[in-house]
Amino acid sequence: MEKLFADVIVDISSEKLDRSFQYRIPGELAGQVKPGVQVWIPFGNGSRMIRGYVIQVTDRPACPVEKMKEISRVAEDQNDINTRLIALAAWMKENYGSTMIQALKTVLPVKQKTRQKEERWITLGISRQEAEEQLEVYRKKHHVARARLLEAVLEEETLSCSLVRDKLHVTSQVLNTMEEQGILKIRSRRVYRNPVSQGGEGGWHLRLTESQQKTADAILAGWDAGDARPCLIRGVTGSGKTMVYMELMEQVLQKGRQAILLIPEIALTYQMVQRFYRRFGDQVSVLHSRLSQGERSDQFERAKNGEIQIMIGPRSALFTPFPQLGLIVLDEEHETSYQSETAPCYHARETAIARARMENAYVVMGSATPSVDAYYRGSQGVYRLFELENRYENRQLPHAVIVDLREEMRAGNRSILSRSLQLAMEKRLERQEQIILFLNRRGYAGFYSCRMCGAVMKCPHCDVALSLHNGGRLVCHYCGYETASPRSCPKCGSPYIGGFRAGTQQIEEIVKKRFPAARILRMDLDTTRNKDGHARILSAFANQEADILIGTQMIVKGHDFPKVTLVGVLAADLSLNVSDYRAGERTFQLLTQAVGRAGRGEVCGEAVIQTYQPDNYSIQAAAAQDYVEFYRQEMEYRQLMNYPPASNLFAVHASCEDGALLDTAMTYLRKYIRKIDPQEQTVVIGPADEAIARIADRYRKVLYIKHEDYRLLVWMKDQLERYMEINRGFEKIRIQFEFNH
Repeated sequence: MEKLFADVIVDISSEKLDRSFQYRIPGELAGQVKPGVQVWIPFGNGSRMIRGYVIQVTDRPACPVEKMKEISRVAEDQNDINTRLIALAAWMKENYGSTMIQALKTVLPVKQKTRQKEERWITLGISRQEAEEQLEVYRKKHHVARARLLEAVLEEETLSCSLVRDKLHVTSQVLNTMEEQGILKIRSRRVYRNPVSQGGEGGWHLRLTESQQKTADAILAGWDAGDARPCLIRGVTGSGKTMVYMELMEQVLQKGRQAILLIPEIALTYQMVQRFYRRFGDQVSVLHSRLSQGERSDQFERAKNGEIQIMIGPRSALFTPFPQLGLIVLDEEHETSYQSETAPCYHARETAIARARMENAYVVMGSATPSVDAYYRGSQGVYRLFELENRYENRQLPHAVIVDLREEMRAGNRSILSRSLQLAMEKRLERQEQIILFLNRRGYAGFYSCRMCGAVMKCPHCDVALSLHNGGRLVCHYCGYETASPRSCPKCGSPYIGGFRAGTQQIEEIVKKRFPAARILRMDLDTTRNKDGHARILSAFANQEADILIGTQMIVKGHDFPKVTLVGVLAADLSLNVSDYRAGERTFQLLTQAVGRAGRGEVCGEAVIQTYQPDNYSIQAAAAQDYVEFYRQEMEYRQLMNYPPASNLFAVHASCEDGALLDTAMTYLRKYIRKIDPQEQTVVIGPADEAIARIADRYRKVLYIKHEDYRLLVWMKDQLERYMEINRGFEKIRIQFEFNH
């Protein structure tokens, strides 16, 4: 019988995550020991019995077998949240090709040393009569600080230490002396940081429409009947998908279970959290990257201890350690931010489904523009598909107008604002309605080029153009390199060198010039760097402190501003020209979401879409808000080219500081793929340079493999991992695997 060994970690709460110990698996436990399982093991010199978690089972011993200790037994109680999360990490390692340590650190974020927040207060340590006598002693001896503190305690009976320090100006030394003498007692308790600003009016219990109620009832009926398939809700913008989520969560919470709501952007957190807080109160918390380490740590502890029942946040909130998880909701399911860019390159949708399966929970996804992959699975019956075709209270969808920018140029209009858009903005401002202007750019994000020879100023470390920012700075948005803009071309010496400006800052300047009386807010990465930047801008716009909101993608995703009646899309086709087979899908989704921000209140909305490609099917379908027609045309293209979901796509991304070594290694990987697939069942593309061939002095290449059978591609990934383990040279190359991305 083949001998098996288990890698076990004994401490999952510190940086010792990457320190595992190997044990022999006795024959009678061979079928029971697997990743995530808790085991009792003899540990240390005294071989004291402690609990550990299995993170990997292997047939390769890490040290001489005779020196290796043996697992004693499998722990009886396996219903531990850490057990389930480690099992999820093992699934991620298997499906996304990372190391187990990388997967563990994603699923079980390492607890860094953060100071626990405590609430401390002071009471009397002696009787009231004794305290009054002591007060007289302090007064006679002119112990002013002690007397002031004792007077305050006699008056209030309980005082907070912060009040004593800040208001009474009593030092810690005085306080400690009085505690040592037994005159005062200091008590303390841990206080969890709560990042949710407890505001807003109570009771967001809007009544569901007939179609919303029908959808919620159908989903619940399926669950009651034992149908655990993921549910996909395709609802037009403004159809009230959030209210359906709330209804489902209400039912889950009533059964004593918890829910996770995933949202794609920090920018969406503010409005979404306020809605859920008004409905569910203190049961709600939030996780996102802008929280301090202490705040993040406290939210995980609160979730583990049952102090909260709903967690809202981007991708990382998926790993909230709820002990009785019942529901995971992915809002705006189509968003690219659900895909991790670092190992393990997991997709939140697939990982949510895997976690739900392990914990007997349910998954619900919603979007006005579902990803083609998800809608395909819904149409094939892999997911349960529900459709909301009408806006809440049957409000009308916005009327969209497509403006051909080529015609604008021929008519002599060189402004970035078309004549139609300017006229529409004038009308809205006169009626005191709000406007959103969307541009898929950031800052002065244009390139800096020579008008004589065409040379573009590029980053010396990355194969990308530098972007022009305020103050004449040229900045690389990949590695952070920065330099002053030159006055003449470094290649031909021409003075005709300058920036191609098409960023949000420039749009703001143009709009201010054209509409000087308008109040304008700008929302992009530069204006939201501070911790509460998103909430501050969105709150101000929601409170009608501005007439026009100008911004990048973050302003057109999921927000609900009833007074917005006009949306202007200033560069509709920028995303069409990206070298990505999903370019049409991304463009359609972005434009549909942008158009959908208009007319969500009582006044019908309008959208003006400016483009150089007015006949493109993505732009036409977005203007008509016709998802089904877009899906039909997009699937024809995917089937023709064998792209997901018509087929499966496995990508091997590699980077290295040595370009020649990278070329050689990727060529060997291609040859090895052909060796393990001699009948050429798969289609292999590359290796080729990535869209950006060099970042931070690392060369980048990619290899694509296509095949209909997903399991075959996962098997290939496993073979490539083993090949790289036993062949020298690959340790200098950073490899990441991705499926269907």
